Formats: sequence, C-alpha cells, structure tokens
Amino acid sequence: MLTYILRRLIQGGVVLMGVTLICFVIFRYMGDPVQTLAGQYATTAEREMIRQAFGLDQPAYVQYGRFLANALQGNFGVSYVSRVPVLGLILERFPATFELALVAVSLAFTIGLVLGVVVSLKPYAVHNRLIMAGSLAGISIPTFLIGILLIMVFSVWLEVLPPFGRGETVTVGFWRTGLLTADGLKHLVLPAATLAMYQLAVLMRLTRAGMREVLAEEFIKTAWAKGLPPFKVIFKHALRNVMIPVVTMTGLQFGEILAFAIVTETIFQWPGMGNLLLTSIYESDQPVIATYIMLAALMILIINIVVDILYALLNPKIRYD
Repeated sequence: MLTYILRRLIQGGVVLMGVTLICFVIFRYMGDPVQTLAGQYATTAEREMIRQAFGLDQPAYVQYGRFLANALQGNFGVSYVSRVPVLGLILERFPATFELALVAVSLAFTIGLVLGVVVSLKPYAVHNRLIMAGSLAGISIPTFLIGILLIMVFSVWLEVLPPFGRGETVTVGFWRTGLLTADGLKHLVLPAATLAMYQLAVLMRLTRAGMREVLAEEFIKTAWAKGLPPFKVIFKHALRNVMIPVVTMTGLQFGEILAFAIVTETIFQWPGMGNLLLTSIYESDQPVIATYIMLAALMILIINIVVDILYALLNPKIRYD
C-alpha cells in the first residue's frame, strides 16, 4: 500500500508540473501584466521599471523557474486587483466552498444510495418508476435552472429559506463555518440542494444498475436460500459489491463541486472560491486564476488517491502490492 501511495504521489507530482506550466502561460501571456499593474496612463519609463521589478524582462525559462520556486514555497504572488497575497485570498474563501461541496455530496450519496437500492428491489413498481422519472429530470435540467426554481419556490412563494448569501458564521480556530449556526444552515439548504440534484440522480441510477446486476448473481441466490435476513443480504452482500463504482463517482463529484461550483455560487451569491474565480476572470486577475487552477488540480489529485485507498477497504481482494 505504501509503495502504491508513493507511486501515485510521484504521478501526481508530474501532473502538477504540467499544471504549473499551463498556469505560468496563463499568468505570463494572457494579457500584459505590466499594463494591468501600471495602469492605462503609465509612462514608458514607469512600465519598464515595473517590468524590471517583477523580473518580466528576463527570459521565459528564468521566469518559469522563479514562478515554480515561489509556488513550492506557497508564494503565488499578489492579486492585481485587491493587492493582497493570492493564496490567502483563496484560502479565505475555501471553507465556504468546502462546506457547500461536503453537504451536497453527502446528500447525494446518502439519498442516491438508498433510492438506488429501493428501486432495484422492485424496479417495475409504480412508485419506483416515478422515482426513476424524477432522476431523469434531475439529470436533464441544468443546474442554474434548478437553482432559480428552488429560489422561486422556497424563497419567493413560501418565504421559508433565504435566497442568497452564507448567513451567520462563527470562527473556530482558522476555520470560518456556517454549520454551527441556524442561520448558516438555512442559507446552506438551497445551494446544497441545487448541487446535489444532478449528483443524486447519477448515483441513484448507478446504484440501481449495479444492484440489479449483483442481485442476479449465484452467491446472492445462495444467501437467500440460506435464510439470511433481507437486510444482511442486501446491504452486506449485494451493496458492498456495488460500492466501488459508486465511491469512484462520488469522489469525482466531490472534486468537481469543490473546484468548479461556479454557477451555483454565482446564483446564490455564495462567497466561495468559484465566485472568486468568476470575478477574477472578469477582472483579468491572472495570479488568482493561475493559483486557483493549481490548487484545484492538487485537491482533485488528493481526492483520487483517497478514493483508491478506499477500494482496498471496500473489497479485500484488491491489493496494492
């Protein structure tokens, strides 16, 4: 297992090197940073002074080496717009996005798994057909439309949930959370439900397909013939054999939401990393964009390694020797 983890870390390091190269190109060649830093009415002498101060007059390979060395030290530069360190700016938004992604994936995983099992047991029942039709709607309707519909129903018509913002938060150590206040939880419901809708439908259909296949296997028929309790047959013998693709999809969804919940955060004005990325794109703030991409790649690599480790826990036959 340790050898496998080290090998994956080395592979991840190679991928991150490629990502840093892409981010350097974004940082250096998508627009002139000197123009952004100096302003529209700066003189030629002022622009040249800024170019020398930031080392932009040096060859590209020297600039990339310095960029990589600074990134390894956690120094990703300063935002062109807010004039504060980029890493601190992104990490300040990270708790909001992480909590939103965690709640959304937890809802999707729990409800999707349960509904997938229920539908697989009696696939032709009327209520299960209705559930499958609902899952098809969840996959088909765009995320932004789901968010707008939820706001219309629960905020405008029923007036029971707030339509935007994060609500009241408290600081625990370095972490600013809204999960410990009633107002924060109320503000979390609609954006989390919006993100979870599509993921829930996918996980439910994946679980249903896997369960129907496993329930037809001989070892399940043997378990029924032995007179084992239904709960044990379904959840211990059948569901465990379906969990690997479900966990894989859940990990991919968590990484996707964590890195790219831009539309949902914009609709609900959620103060997370996705909202920051969209604002930075509008303002051509290259340091923030490049740093965001690198951190998103790092988070996705870590999640994939964790998912691979979970494989061995779910299926003892899997060994990483």
